[in-house]
Amino acid sequence: MRVRDRDDRGVVQSVVLFLGVSVLSGALAAGLAIPFAGLAGYTTEKTSETLEDLPQELKTDPLAVKSRILAADGSLIANLYEQNRVPVKLAQINPIMRRAIVAIEDDRFYEHGALDAKGTLRALVRNQSEGSVQQGGSSITQQYVKLSLIEKARTEEEVKAATAETYQRKIAELRYAVAVEKEFSKDEILEKYLNLANFGDGAYGVEAAARHYFSTTAAKLTLAQAATLAGLVKNPSGYDPTNSAKRAKDRRDVVLRRMQQLNIITAKQANDAIRTPVIDKNKIQKVPNGCANSRYPFYCEYVVSKLLENPAFGKDKKDAEHYIKTAGITVKTSLDPKVQAAAQASINAHTKPTDSAIGAITIVEPGTGLIKAMVQSKPYGKTAYNYNVEKSYPGGYGGFQNGSTMKAFTIAAAIQKGFPLNHRINSPKSIDLSNQKWPTCSGFTQAGKYTPSNSTAANGDLTMIDAARASTNTYFLQLSKQVGLCSVANVAASLGMYDAQTQQPLEQVISMTLGVGLVTPLMLSNAYAAFAARGKYCTPLAVTTVSSLAGKAIKTPGISCKQALSPQVADGVNRVLHDVMEPGGTGAKLKFGSSDLAGKTGTIQANKAVWFAGYSNRLASAAVVADASPPYENLIGQRLNGKRISDASGSGTAGPLWETAMRNALKGMPETHFVAPSDKTVRGDVKDIPFVTGMAPGDAINKIQQAGFTAQIAPGMVDSEEAVGTVAWTGPRRKDGAPEGSMITLFISNGSKGKPATPPPPPTTVQPPKPPQIPQCPPWHPKYPKCGGR
Repeated sequence: MRVRDRDDRGVVQSVVLFLGVSVLSGALAAGLAIPFAGLAGYTTEKTSETLEDLPQELKTDPLAVKSRILAADGSLIANLYEQNRVPVKLAQINPIMRRAIVAIEDDRFYEHGALDAKGTLRALVRNQSEGSVQQGGSSITQQYVKLSLIEKARTEEEVKAATAETYQRKIAELRYAVAVEKEFSKDEILEKYLNLANFGDGAYGVEAAARHYFSTTAAKLTLAQAATLAGLVKNPSGYDPTNSAKRAKDRRDVVLRRMQQLNIITAKQANDAIRTPVIDKNKIQKVPNGCANSRYPFYCEYVVSKLLENPAFGKDKKDAEHYIKTAGITVKTSLDPKVQAAAQASINAHTKPTDSAIGAITIVEPGTGLIKAMVQSKPYGKTAYNYNVEKSYPGGYGGFQNGSTMKAFTIAAAIQKGFPLNHRINSPKSIDLSNQKWPTCSGFTQAGKYTPSNSTAANGDLTMIDAARASTNTYFLQLSKQVGLCSVANVAASLGMYDAQTQQPLEQVISMTLGVGLVTPLMLSNAYAAFAARGKYCTPLAVTTVSSLAGKAIKTPGISCKQALSPQVADGVNRVLHDVMEPGGTGAKLKFGSSDLAGKTGTIQANKAVWFAGYSNRLASAAVVADASPPYENLIGQRLNGKRISDASGSGTAGPLWETAMRNALKGMPETHFVAPSDKTVRGDVKDIPFVTGMAPGDAINKIQQAGFTAQIAPGMVDSEEAVGTVAWTGPRRKDGAPEGSMITLFISNGSKGKPATPPPPPTTVQPPKPPQIPQCPPWHPKYPKCGGR
């Protein structure tokens, strides 16, 4: 027989002998941890076999330690924990605390093995003589085993099994205690016990308890404080000094007298400690738990949702949540308190929590995707919704239609296809697009009766820049048809745009460029950030690093970027949207500072939501004001900042939120400017459009198709001097050219401006010839768009 087996059998036999003696003596189980009555039907031999069948080693889970979420500057956002615990080494615990816990819980701890037979019998005798429980019978090692088994339990059934008053469990605990005593020294066991024990009021472990009750550390505990904590472990809730100071003091004084009885302290020391108050309520430190107690609750919840997506934290959401709250990890985030404060100040200046309309702002960093700020007008507790994020995240509201902010993606698609920035389209106040077929990625789409109109006064023969400055609907509807809805959809998707409710791609409908689907401030600000980063799109990022309790890095998704648009295309978009904020543009009143800014307004149908999205090279932001309570109604008449809204617009309603937030967020940052678009981007990659003016439509279509374009006939007729039924002009105009493969629209003349039958006589004044040194205008060429014909 091996020595270890022989030793184990000796321990087992000693235990069984002790149990048998206890039963025969008729001692009652009250006050003793082992229910002897259950052993009456068991022989010594059978009990010995039961013990020997138990595992030889106690397998414990790591201590549950609180985790922290930090801002980018290291300041605390939130604590996350199931148990508030701060593990410490035994050397970091004041010796008086060690002596106090040993004195009251197991004064012969350093003298006996796993079971203190003498102490247990003494406890039985005293408890019987006193008629109540005065002393416990479990050793500190046994208590540690029990606490470990409870800590390991994950389900209600496992907790019941770990605390069941059965002899099988008691014997199992004792066997585990034997194993623990063999594996660890007494000091190691005491250290584990003091870190594991529940000290009441949410404090686990002696360090957390010292901080919580006394605003001190375990190393600096006084005698009175140590005695208070030592008394707590027997009944953490019953002796909690924050609930019952008298009961806590009485229990503390019992500990002090026991320490005096054991000659650990003198009578004077005991009396002096007894005279001190048990607790100073001014020194109680609460450790807020969870995002609800955070300074930034919505941002915090978004961070937690991203952590739960990380497979490194568990095989499923339940395991991951347990890990996050017990592993003592430190989570560093991208939140910038300065930028967050700027955004919050804007919300405070322009909204009130009691408004019927809501306001929300997200700010991200171009080139990284780092989410710097996330704020909203409805505070946590007044609503559970986070109005900045998608519905796929807990509490995510799921967005609003984005209105004309969608035009930026049409601009990008047009520039990507080679359309020049001065691309002209005749843009009337209203246009009839009823029953027209528009190309999509999968075929065609069409609307029924559809006669959209402009919300601004800018109409007529406009360039892309003109139309963006005035947000001219009829221009961008026609441009999106020329470019193709598939191209617009692909650009938007490459910049992270999708439906925030369904997580499906944005629908390719005729009105796509005027707003489609439901998007969030986070999605929109991050998409616009790609323009600022010269086409580099980065996945939105809130969690930057995660480290273990030991300081080791844990794998987590980091900055992830791709070149979604060429730098030249992005430069062109920046040029167009920059003019939106120049005098005469819809965003002109929002311009500030000396850095280049670009942006776009957005208003959805019936004014149920209004937007402003804009950026510099350093920060990009999207602000929305919307009705977020069904049935959704027009913002006009609703309350914002305590006042009734008389006119809802992207520039006048959402714009001020954006401007105040960005002005303060960018304060102190170096001046930045956009890269000027190349000559090729400005002029476009165009080829000649054949001259078809005055031709029959069929012949004109053939000629245009032979030149590498597609063609269609515009509905109705236009006033023109060309013969009735012939081509009056094309869109794009012949003088501007068009990218190869573009859709060329033929406008048919009604002949209303036809030439008179007899031509007028030539003028009598003969113009002198131009001096030879002045060159004549060359034939039309794409590089000289002001020369040539239409």
